[in-house]
Amino acid sequence: MRATRTALAVTLLALLAPPTARAADTPVYLQSATTGLNAGASGTTVLQRRPKGDEDHQQWTWSGRTLREGTRCLGRSGDQAVTLPCDSADAQWDVLPDGDRHRLKVPGADRYLVASGTDQVRVGTGADLWYLTPVSPALTPAPPEGERRLDQVTFLTAHNAYANGVDGGFAPPFVNLAPNQARGIGQQLADGVRGFQLDVHHTPDGAILCHNSCTLVSRPVALWVDVQRVVDFLRANPTEFVTIFLEDYVPAEVLRAELDRVDGLADVLFRPDRAGVRTNGWPTLNTLRATNKRLLIFTDHARSDDAVPRDGFGVMYQPEWTVENYWSMGPGVGGSDWSCYSRWGTPLNRTEPGFRPLFVMNHFRDVPFTGTATTDNGKLADRARRFCEPAARKTPTYLAVDHYHLGNPMAAVQALSAARF
Repeated sequence: MRATRTALAVTLLALLAPPTARAADTPVYLQSATTGLNAGASGTTVLQRRPKGDEDHQQWTWSGRTLREGTRCLGRSGDQAVTLPCDSADAQWDVLPDGDRHRLKVPGADRYLVASGTDQVRVGTGADLWYLTPVSPALTPAPPEGERRLDQVTFLTAHNAYANGVDGGFAPPFVNLAPNQARGIGQQLADGVRGFQLDVHHTPDGAILCHNSCTLVSRPVALWVDVQRVVDFLRANPTEFVTIFLEDYVPAEVLRAELDRVDGLADVLFRPDRAGVRTNGWPTLNTLRATNKRLLIFTDHARSDDAVPRDGFGVMYQPEWTVENYWSMGPGVGGSDWSCYSRWGTPLNRTEPGFRPLFVMNHFRDVPFTGTATTDNGKLADRARRFCEPAARKTPTYLAVDHYHLGNPMAAVQALSAARF
C-alpha cells in the first residue's frame, strides 16, 4: 500500500508540475510567433533564420531551463542572444507557458528573449512569444472523410494550371514552349486536381489567362471560360470541392463582370465571410456538400488597393484566409532551397482564436523543366513533413506543383490527408 501511495504521489507531482519542469531533452524548433522565423546558431551568435528543417543549426534540445544546440546552449551577453557553455548561469531561462506558446525570461529580471525588430535574436524588455515546436510532432489521424473540416484536408493544386498548351495559348509563342502543366483544365479535374492557380490580366482581349507578358498570346483563354469548366464539373460531381487562386491584375469591376458570365457560379460559391468561419472555424466537407457551397475563389490583390471590395462579390482576399510559403525553390535545374517561409511576410504559424488559416504550400521552381519537376514531386511529402509542417505548425491544405502528372504528388496528398499536424 505504501509503495502504491508513493507512486501515486509521484504521478500527481509530475502532473501538477509546470510544463517547463516536465520537459526532458525534447528536440524542438525555437520559432518566433512574431516573425515566423526560427532561432538558429551561427557560431556563438543566434540569428533568425528561414525555417529549414534539420539543416542550418535550427534544432535545439529543450531540457526545462536550457536549450542546447550541439555542445552549447542558448544564452545571453548583454542585449544579444549568444551560445554559451550549458553550465553557465546566463544559459538558464525561465520558460513561461502562454497557451501553446512561451516567453523566455531572464531569471530574476524583467527581460526576455526578443525576435521583433532585428535579424539577430536579442534580449530586451519586450515579452515576445515563442513556439517550442517539436522536431518530430505527434500526428493525429484525420477524421472520416466527410467529417473533416476544410483545414483537415489536403488538395492537389496545379501551379499555373492555365499554362498547359492544351486549352489555348498563355504567353508569347516562344514562352509557350515551357508550360507548367501538360494537360488541360478538364483533364486536370478528372485526374483529381482540386486547386487551380491562375494568372489573370486585363488586356484588349478582356480578362485573359496569361503569364507576365500578355502580348502576342495565340488563342487566349478568358478567365470565365476556365471558371465555367470548374462550375460544370461541380454540377456533375456533387461531392467535390474546388479552390481557385487568382494572381489578379484586373480592376475589380472587370473581374466582377467576368465572373457574372459564369452560369451557375452563385449556386456553388462558398463565402467563408458569411459562413462564420472566423468565429466557428472551417466547415466540414459534409456541410459544404449539404449546402452545395463547393467553390472557393481567392485573389492575391490587396484589399487596400480596391475602391470596390472584391469580397463583396464573393472573391476572398487570400492573405486574410490563408498563409502561403514563398513560391520558388530556385532555378529550374541544380540544387533547390527547401526552406519554408512566408510569401507575404505574415508568419506561416499565424493563428487566431477559433480560426486556423488554410496553408498553401508551393513546391516548384522558377522554370518548369519536366525532369526537375518529376524529381521534386517525388520529394513533396518529405519536404512537407520535415520543413513546411513545422514552419507553419499545420499540415498543408494545398500542395501546388508543376507537372502534377509526374512524380506522383497524389501520394503526398493522400499521406498528408491521413495524418495531420
